[in-house]
Amino acid sequence: MTDQTQPRPRQPGEMLEPVRASGKSPDPVGAWTRYLILFLRVMAAIWLVKGLYHWAAVCGVGAEADGGFQAHTAAWQTATVLFAILDLVAAVGLWLAAPWGAVVWLTSAVSTAVVDLFFPQIYGGSILTALTVLALLGVYLLLAILAARERLA
Repeated sequence: MTDQTQPRPRQPGEMLEPVRASGKSPDPVGAWTRYLILFLRVMAAIWLVKGLYHWAAVCGVGAEADGGFQAHTAAWQTATVLFAILDLVAAVGLWLAAPWGAVVWLTSAVSTAVVDLFFPQIYGGSILTALTVLALLGVYLLLAILAARERLA
């Protein structure tokens, strides 16, 4: 006669249950990849706010009656429209952690730094903004390298 005291496994995963060291399934995503995704999501939120700020400037939100979008120089208008579009596209791509999102974000970030450093007449030329953007690029590159090494190991 057979022993019927133990229930028979119904799914293939249940047959391997005694082999697992813990009750949790192994996670294929490493810690550095999680940090990279968290960083991308934070940057997505920041770039979303930045893009909405530029759209507010284009639409004249909070502007005086005679100091709206059309009162600024053509260079300011061009840069504002560029960042209004580019920042929101970058924010969506970063939130999705898509490769194209990082490329668009890098383009937007470098463009922001270039406009602040080499064209101070457009937005006033804040070196602090340019250094902050370059530091964020450095953090991104460091996290991307560590996440890639983690996947190879």
